[in-house]
Amino acid sequence: MNIRQRIETNEGNNIITYGALSANSKGRKILEVKDDIRTCYMVDRDRIIHSKSFRRLQHKTQVYIKASSDHYRTRLTHTLEVAQIAKTIGKGIGLNEDLIEAIALGHDIGHVPFAHNGEEVLNDILPGGFRHNENSIRVLTKIEKLGKGLNLSEEVLDGVLNHSGFSSKIRKAETLEGQVVRYSDKIAYVNHDIDDSIRAGLLKENMLPQDAIEILGTNHGMRIDTLVKDCIYNTLNNLDRDKICVSLSEPVSKALVILRNFMFENIYKGDILKEERQKAQFVVTQVFTYYYNNPNAMPDFYKSIVEDEGLHVGVADYISGMSDDYCLMLFNNIYVPKVVIY
Repeated sequence: MNIRQRIETNEGNNIITYGALSANSKGRKILEVKDDIRTCYMVDRDRIIHSKSFRRLQHKTQVYIKASSDHYRTRLTHTLEVAQIAKTIGKGIGLNEDLIEAIALGHDIGHVPFAHNGEEVLNDILPGGFRHNENSIRVLTKIEKLGKGLNLSEEVLDGVLNHSGFSSKIRKAETLEGQVVRYSDKIAYVNHDIDDSIRAGLLKENMLPQDAIEILGTNHGMRIDTLVKDCIYNTLNNLDRDKICVSLSEPVSKALVILRNFMFENIYKGDILKEERQKAQFVVTQVFTYYYNNPNAMPDFYKSIVEDEGLHVGVADYISGMSDDYCLMLFNNIYVPKVVIY
């Protein structure tokens, strides 16, 4: 018995019946020799965290674009917070933490520059629309390693694809581990975006909806603590009743939705950041337009995508992989008038 087999045996002893055992994985699209040390989900986690797309998350906006303070979240710090919350919930329920971590680290890897502002631009431009969860799958399977992809396990890809959406009608991940990441994403972003908004002076605690605060807590730490514990206990109680899914209790779920709706109305879509959103969308639109009209100016890899899958797809792949800084640099190089001194 090698180390991987020992870990797989430990999983069988420690993970609940409904959890995902790495030994029972549906596997990868391309068959590989198993690692002697790491389970398939440990390998997937390592491939994601060492990828170029993962590193670029540190320079992609969460909410606040080009914030002067180092304390505002980026897409990378958001991802790390999701992973930590998800592992805590997973451990409490008794699930596969390695699978949870792999899904969490990869769930936003397909986000475009300037957060949802850039996503809205591509969604409007592209004939089939644009959704970051679907693009995350494309990045992981077709863009990374110059088209080879990371060849991840089916359970990881399923969790990444189905992490998005607040409605109960949205398709759930097949594994409980994937469902944990979906809830952890919401717990993380609603609360840390409130925290960043308060830090930016755009909100105060007493402005938050009191009916939600009375249930979840009066500060950042209390709210996350309430949500994490509720997710663990409510899920375990439902499993005992043969309801096999991850969930929050009804009052806690409603309170989280109230906070989310408040953030959309006042911050994400509100007048406070309207000018900033418009500038970001203008930049992404102009950069897309330039490369759509000048595809030969793109790197060879993306030109090959244009040849194989079409102009819209190749340009969208190039734009979506950019960091905020890189996209802004290209915009300035392309459009900002240059002063020549003779």
